[in-house]
Amino acid sequence: MDTLPMSLWLDLLGTFVFGLSGGMLAVRRNLDLFGIAVLAGAAALFGGVIRDVTLGATPPAALSDSRYVLAALAAAALAFFAHPLIDWVAKPVMVLDAMGLGLFAVVGCRKALDLGVGPLPAMLLGVVSAVGGGVIRDLLVTEVPRVLREEIYALAAMLGAGIVVLGQLLDLPQGPTALAAATLTALFRMVSVWRGWHLPRAGS
Repeated sequence: MDTLPMSLWLDLLGTFVFGLSGGMLAVRRNLDLFGIAVLAGAAALFGGVIRDVTLGATPPAALSDSRYVLAALAAAALAFFAHPLIDWVAKPVMVLDAMGLGLFAVVGCRKALDLGVGPLPAMLLGVVSAVGGGVIRDLLVTEVPRVLREEIYALAAMLGAGIVVLGQLLDLPQGPTALAAATLTALFRMVSVWRGWHLPRAGS
């Protein structure tokens, strides 16, 4: 499979999943339809916008390709109409957030590498693009962003980005490497929550 379609597919999937996490958080906060759409759009699009602007890829894909906005709106609509079904999943916001984290970390790092960015900066950009939408989402509902308060978040994104960089250094197939990296990132994040893992805190 060609790299560009795979990256686009993962990017759109990450956009939808992050949008769904934002939409479900809005439902939990009892926001109306407009609030759900705003929170879904913020979670879905801002990470990619930060990534593209940082890379000089302007206008950002979220503004130049209507599929990104449509993916965010579809996620908002699904959260609005099907939230009881989605709530069957244990901690649905966390699960969806973990999936989006893995997808955006991989796509952000991969896009940076494709544009000639070095391995370490590419990994950092993967992390920034993965956490950016979630930060805006949490701030809009006056929460401390997850990346600053939860057990393993940015570190999980760093893992996924690191696998992408390692795959390039070893000349591994990009598609399978990207899927493996996104999956391992999401699993690491979910297991860390389940097991209560966290980084050291001052005074503890």
